[in-house]
Amino acid sequence: MKRSLKKTLAAAASALAAIAATGGAFAFCGFYVAKADTKLFNKASKVAIMRDGDRTVMTMSNDFQGDLKEFAMIVPVPVVLSEGQIHVTENAIIDHLDVYTSPRLVEYFDDDPCARFEYEAMAAPMARMSDAKGEGRSRKNSLGVTVEAEYTVGEYDIQILSANESAGLAIWLKQNGYKLPKGAEATLGSYVKQGTKFFVAKVNLDEQSKTGLHYLRPLQIAFESPRFMLPIRLGTVNADGKQELFIFALTRTGRVETTNYRTVKLPTGMNIPTYVKDEFGGFYKAMFAEQVQRESENAVFLEYAWDMNWCDPCAADPLSDAELRELGVFWIGADAGAPQPITRRRPAPQASRDVFVTRLHVSYDAAHFPEDLMFKSTGDRENFQGRYVMRHAYKGPAQCEAAERYRADLPARYEKEAQTLANLTGWDVGDIRSKMDENGQEFTPPPKEKWWEKLWGKADEKG
Repeated sequence: MKRSLKKTLAAAASALAAIAATGGAFAFCGFYVAKADTKLFNKASKVAIMRDGDRTVMTMSNDFQGDLKEFAMIVPVPVVLSEGQIHVTENAIIDHLDVYTSPRLVEYFDDDPCARFEYEAMAAPMARMSDAKGEGRSRKNSLGVTVEAEYTVGEYDIQILSANESAGLAIWLKQNGYKLPKGAEATLGSYVKQGTKFFVAKVNLDEQSKTGLHYLRPLQIAFESPRFMLPIRLGTVNADGKQELFIFALTRTGRVETTNYRTVKLPTGMNIPTYVKDEFGGFYKAMFAEQVQRESENAVFLEYAWDMNWCDPCAADPLSDAELRELGVFWIGADAGAPQPITRRRPAPQASRDVFVTRLHVSYDAAHFPEDLMFKSTGDRENFQGRYVMRHAYKGPAQCEAAERYRADLPARYEKEAQTLANLTGWDVGDIRSKMDENGQEFTPPPKEKWWEKLWGKADEKG
């Protein structure tokens, strides 16, 4: 495919690589220059879910800040987990997955219009577990709460609970140092009625000090259940406003979508003004907030869906086999039973590893998301990504009729970009035009040379 890009940003060039495509998908041919990852949001949680049949590996990462002795996590789970089903992993793997799938800004540079190169032919949109300090044991008390098992895994003390009724469970949790917000008992009760177990984790400060880390690592659990879901209701009980949740689903079959809420594709493929390069994070947050409002605040947004074997343009290298196996993708690797070291080196192009990744983003609260998220894995392997395009106008001394038409058409192109940005974000179009003008995207067309000036003007000047 012919490329029109003349140069790249040096900072981005060192981090990017062209990953060979084994399929027939149409390449974007842009240079990635900025990303919109989860660091843009406060109160953002990240969950990676490997799903294959009834098998699930859930990796839970959160942005907890504060005194570690105050940390507590309560997660409804379908079964009693053994110690071997619980693991602690590294933040770097989730961060890598986040960057790899994040919405991105790409950059094009127009060719000399006198070369008769059609930009549109090139820039078409998208075609398509550690030591335990105690043995698991079951014990009941008068509150109807059963401690089905308890372990120390990494820096966490973990208990698996079951309960006969919510009031007893709430009292037991409070007696054991858990601070339950108002309204938690009713939510717990709905899970108790379903026979759900509860995965409860606290930080073991002695074990945490041994790690030398000043943050909490993600917890992982592996289990089998016919229900493909993510419990979010407990997280809304004590939430101060909306919570941001990013879900990275890994399957062999294809894209993952929610079944009890609408899954909506994020707007993508639009040309936006070049000044956005310096404020892409603000653009993305405003754009996402605008889309949330338009979907009545109860939609789940698809931000990325792609085969893990390649990307175009790449915001990061694809995850290595070792990283994918750490996230639960058990069917890949030269020897599925042998552990492999985790590395951040760029993987060499290879045959498809049959791993499809879906990135979903939801901004939720109790009022608009009263139910847990239910999912299904589809057979849809069509590529999708949140992607926004900057086109730099040609600034060279081209002298031909095509160049005149090109320059005369630029103001209309800039106006369309301004209107697009205003529509995506809700920003004032007048402010957008002003910033574009300051950035060299002028809305006044150049003076058109008269036809007779082409005959004698330059000859008279020479004389």
